[in-house]
Amino acid sequence: MSVVRCACASRLQLGVVVRRFVLFDVDGTLVRAGEAGPASFDRAVASVLGVTVTERPHMAGKTDHLIVGEYLESLGVARTDQLMAALLDALADALAEADRSGELRAGGSVLPGVNDLLKCLADDDRVLVSLLTGNVVRNAKRKMDVFGLGAWFDFEVGAYGSDHHDRNCLVPVALGRLRDRRDVTLDGSDVWVIGDTPRDLACARAAGVRCLLVATGGYTFGELESLGADATMADLSDTDTVSKLLTGDL
Repeated sequence: MSVVRCACASRLQLGVVVRRFVLFDVDGTLVRAGEAGPASFDRAVASVLGVTVTERPHMAGKTDHLIVGEYLESLGVARTDQLMAALLDALADALAEADRSGELRAGGSVLPGVNDLLKCLADDDRVLVSLLTGNVVRNAKRKMDVFGLGAWFDFEVGAYGSDHHDRNCLVPVALGRLRDRRDVTLDGSDVWVIGDTPRDLACARAAGVRCLLVATGGYTFGELESLGADATMADLSDTDTVSKLLTGDL
């Protein structure tokens, strides 16, 4: 446990003792971006390579880096660091345009229970909330802001697809930032990853932290329950139950 000044609006005061770190996935867990999300990949590829995409890779649970790499593989284009960087920049630009045009907001939504749960967690000074997502950091922040969720997160201690192509490497990134930027060190049992795919569970298990899976993405409750996460729920709408699960032994 450590004393921290948190970037979140509800924790601007000094002297907060953080005892729980909660890391949310974005797409399929907090929000749906609608067609604007995958379409941004198509547009990025078209703008950089000058080709029209006719087939998309399966995206659920993957980092943006991995998805872009699969586009290149399907097109038979050799992957280079320079090309990957250009495509990821184009991806962020494409989502920014979808935001400016209103497409992102019009086609997307906040998932059930998310607003109430984030408010509940923000009311508990022992809990620090951030993101662990395959989105590059620009896109993660944009999606949170577009759907009115940005104020609930300490983005500086999150981990993003722009940090590493392998999702299993992201929890250590977040824990390192928590330690270095907030002077907080927690045991694995005090850290939760909340997501909607088997890859969310895999990254939590790789780092020895807990995982809650919710069936609000592309997997059914039964499919997720069979994986053996610490908890599985249909969605996040039961605020009392979810908040007690995350903070119950504090």
